[in-house]
Amino acid sequence: MKKETLQKRVQIANAIMYYIYTHIETNIDMEELSGDLNISKFHMHRIFKDIFGKNIYESIKSIRLQKASNLLLTNKYSTINDIAGICGYSSQSSFLRVFKERFGMTPKEWKRGGYKKFSQHIIEQSQKAKKSTAKFDHLEPTIVKMPLIQSYYIRHSGYNAQISSAWQKLQTWIFSNDVLECRQIALFHDNPTITPLQECQYVACIAVEKGAKIKSDRLPKFNISDGIYARFDLEGEQGDMLKFIQWVYHEWLPKSEYETTTKPPYVIYKKNNYLSEDGMFDISFYLSIKF
Repeated sequence: MKKETLQKRVQIANAIMYYIYTHIETNIDMEELSGDLNISKFHMHRIFKDIFGKNIYESIKSIRLQKASNLLLTNKYSTINDIAGICGYSSQSSFLRVFKERFGMTPKEWKRGGYKKFSQHIIEQSQKAKKSTAKFDHLEPTIVKMPLIQSYYIRHSGYNAQISSAWQKLQTWIFSNDVLECRQIALFHDNPTITPLQECQYVACIAVEKGAKIKSDRLPKFNISDGIYARFDLEGEQGDMLKFIQWVYHEWLPKSEYETTTKPPYVIYKKNNYLSEDGMFDISFYLSIKF
């Protein structure tokens, strides 16, 4: 396959995945999506399966359940039926059925504490997270209104050490395009503390200054959502990040008066552990909230 053809197919697959994540609460129309991409439905499904290794419908089902499992923990003023609707389910009965198939328990059992055992099993998949002794109870977020951020990106499947390869490619792209000022951002499309680590979609992003002249069209672009966010500033090492995300969703949010949304959280790096020699990070973590 020619390099240009592969690049185009990756961009189409990424555009489909982005659309799914940003329209997960709706009835996703495949005809409309293929029309927007100016390709046939058959071609669209084939490209997505070739790039991501699973079909579009499987991905939609998985993403809806991931979002629902988060909201069940954090949105204490929403009913199970409300959350089913927010995540795109037309009936509560279908939601209950697929939720139990995925998590081995009902949404009610999940809310009552079943998530803790499920999450801990995932955390223990990471040796670095298991060794982390970081504590976060001292952290107090700042509530901020963030603008839309246009970013170039590389999507990485899996929350693992291989994420560093995506950042190395982005670093090469920065040097090749003579980019002097930019922000390194990580978008967490999935919560890695309740989603099997190998299934997580991590998106490494570069936001360049307005007016910057980019010579290469190699990387696709998308927008990180604007809105109201709780910003947490912290430093640490790789294993601390999973423990921190677990704390945010399982302790801070349920105790706060806030709820979260289907918008993914993201990190703006002051120091990127995937590029630093000592493996340490210095970040601001942004969590979409509503009151």
